[in-house]
Amino acid sequence: MEIRILREFILRSVGEDLGDGDHSSLACIPWEAVGKAELLIKEEGILAGVDVAKEVFSTIDSELRCDTFIKDASKIKPGDIVLNIYGRQQSILKSERLVLNIMQRMSGIATSTNQYVERLSGLKTKILDTRKTTPGFRFLEKEAVRIGGGLNHRMGLFDMIMLKDNHIFYAGGVENAIRKTNEYLRRNNRKLKIEIEARNLDDVRRILATGGINRIMLDNFSTEDTRSAVKMIDGRYETESSGGITLDTVRSYAECGVDFISVGALTHHLKSLDMSLNAV
Repeated sequence: MEIRILREFILRSVGEDLGDGDHSSLACIPWEAVGKAELLIKEEGILAGVDVAKEVFSTIDSELRCDTFIKDASKIKPGDIVLNIYGRQQSILKSERLVLNIMQRMSGIATSTNQYVERLSGLKTKILDTRKTTPGFRFLEKEAVRIGGGLNHRMGLFDMIMLKDNHIFYAGGVENAIRKTNEYLRRNNRKLKIEIEARNLDDVRRILATGGINRIMLDNFSTEDTRSAVKMIDGRYETESSGGITLDTVRSYAECGVDFISVGALTHHLKSLDMSLNAV
């Protein structure tokens, strides 16, 4: 996680929340008043966002002191105290909601990711995230996936080529999409991996006949067709299952022998983990 990007995000977020001042605190809390607060866990899960929270406190007030007791990626339970924060009461109050918003969401993602990872225990298949993220928050959501034990698929449109159904349609078919993509990479002297989506077994056959790719995404395949596709591909290219795969079905897809399973729900359909920052 690049510290420059994190600090820019924090400054934008503080500006969004603070406006021309925290008038609730200014109205009733003296500037010189100091105090302490503790971050309390209210729900079981996997902790994520501690390092980000420390950066938030530091950005809002460099004189705040933070003592942390539990690290990112740790299992947590109700009653656990993650950290204590000491300093100006006004600064603690300015930090409270931003810290909680970040840590609750990141911890929810890490917890969900870890549940998927645990379902695949003993198998080679790895869990991937997708680009189904919150605009402006992607780098932290993907960091939370890593903390939970998953892998990042790609950060954006720039670091990997993925030829999905619309690309294939606009390009005039599987063969044209692959050919044009390889020509583009050669012409621009770029070395990017190519993944292409297959919607059925016939697509898989056409992709195999064409070649020139690195990974085949088996999109919305049944487990039976996934098993057939993996057998057809026979290790020539990486394989990825995607599309509506849940905790209840993830292991059955992994047992088909795919290398990766991507789950959009990790970052776009999640439950934040309950926690609070309490004055003590």
